[in-house]
Amino acid sequence: MNYQLQCIECHSLYDPNEIIYTCPSCGGLLEVIYDLSAIDFRKTDECRSVWKYKALLPVNIKPVTIGEGGTPLYRTERLGEGMEVSEIFVKHEGLNPTGSFKDRGMTVGVTKAIELGMKTVACASTGNTSASLATYAAKAGIPAVVLLPGGKVALGKIAQALIHGAKVLNIHGNFDEALRLVREVCDEYGFYLLNSINPFRLEGQKTIAFEIVDELGWEVPDRVILPVGNAGNISAIYKGFKELKELGITDAIPKMTGIQAEGSRPVVDAIDRELAEIVPEANPETIATAIRIGDPVNAAKALRAIRESGGLAISVSDGEIVSAQRDLASVEGIGVEPASATSVAGLRKLVAEGLIDSDERIVCITTGNILKDPTEVVDVCAKPLEVDANIDAVRRAVFG
Repeated sequence: MNYQLQCIECHSLYDPNEIIYTCPSCGGLLEVIYDLSAIDFRKTDECRSVWKYKALLPVNIKPVTIGEGGTPLYRTERLGEGMEVSEIFVKHEGLNPTGSFKDRGMTVGVTKAIELGMKTVACASTGNTSASLATYAAKAGIPAVVLLPGGKVALGKIAQALIHGAKVLNIHGNFDEALRLVREVCDEYGFYLLNSINPFRLEGQKTIAFEIVDELGWEVPDRVILPVGNAGNISAIYKGFKELKELGITDAIPKMTGIQAEGSRPVVDAIDRELAEIVPEANPETIATAIRIGDPVNAAKALRAIRESGGLAISVSDGEIVSAQRDLASVEGIGVEPASATSVAGLRKLVAEGLIDSDERIVCITTGNILKDPTEVVDVCAKPLEVDANIDAVRRAVFG
């Protein structure tokens, strides 16, 4: 075994077979560290997927997989018109099997649960995590329990969790309360926690970095822009870029740039105020339900990723999010849920404020499919026209 768990605060080391999620010594977040001298990471022509990069994934058994990863990296020339930026790409994670980037983490996390002999998996969720966990648990043949903030999760995501057989509990509280509760449940009943506080889950999500570099001919973009909710993804992707650099495969790390909604921006506030840690937002609110999180558990890792890479963190309004969502769909044919569009909304704001150099090569991460939240789409778009069933009525409706 060429990896261990290490606390990011006190640097204590732990056996990866221990069922722990935070440091027993100081309570800090854990991450998986590798003996990189023992890693044989090869550039191959094998089709891109999470498990193409298994040399840097911490499992030793056959993976629980349904074909996750290998998502497209689109060059978005029309979207970039009017923005003085060299190159803009969109990495569309909404084309994973369950429609979000969470599949990358769950294929590794559920596989690790099986390897560790765990019998039930559990999570709290704003929606996408529950959908992904339920799907991979079904594939593995083990029960899944998910806690959702009642009335705050998009219907498409609840439907996925239900149809795949998870035990779905709507709690009277927000996501942060659901996460605190599910951690107690896992401790009490021996369930395996697969929120992003689990360091093994984040190992799957770091493969986004590997794929970006792979798709760009093993070159590193100047900046990666992505939504920040519970802050696991920005942390994981940064870790992936760091590992490639430490292996000597690349020679740079992109500026990690996190975007939050104005009604849920604890990471942005910590960056703006140069705080060592976040001040939780007690009542987060935004149309982007997937990032409606006031107390992100991976905030310490996210702050480190942004600061060490020379990145930025800004917030955008719900109006800016919806505008970016519409334009991604109508101009580039990329359909995403609201939270996903925060990356593009953030890019526009950064350009408008002169915070991005014109020669930058930028990758925006879109995290979830448009079908995740169809109710929001219907609410913000024009309604279908009602017409009689004849050609004259159709002509009047189309041409006026």
